Amino acid sequence: MRQRPFVALWTLAVLATVVAFVVHLGLRGRTVDLGYKLGKARKEQARLREVKRVLSLEAASYRTPDRVEMVARTLLGMTPPPPERVIVLPDAVVPASRMRPGAPGEAPAPEGP
Repeated sequence: MRQRPFVALWTLAVLATVVAFVVHLGLRGRTVDLGYKLGKARKEQARLREVKRVLSLEAASYRTPDRVEMVARTLLGMTPPPPERVIVLPDAVVPASRMRPGAPGEAPAPEGP
């Protein structure tokens, strides 16, 4: 009679140990899977950062007046207007940041020593 509670407790302890081990294996497998996914996500993030850097440089090159002029001349076939088509507005103020060297209305650059 004394053996019955011992066997029941022993069986319960073995079952609890097995369940704990199975749960541990499941969590360990999930951790490894998430580690692989995290590695892939970091690799993709690094790739996207590089793409962003390249695209930012490319966008910056498109903003330069020389690039705009080159595209206008080559791709769009544009040419400077003849002088009779140019209309000069009185008191027109053009910010220096919008003018490019050699543009009409711009004072020549001072010569250095």
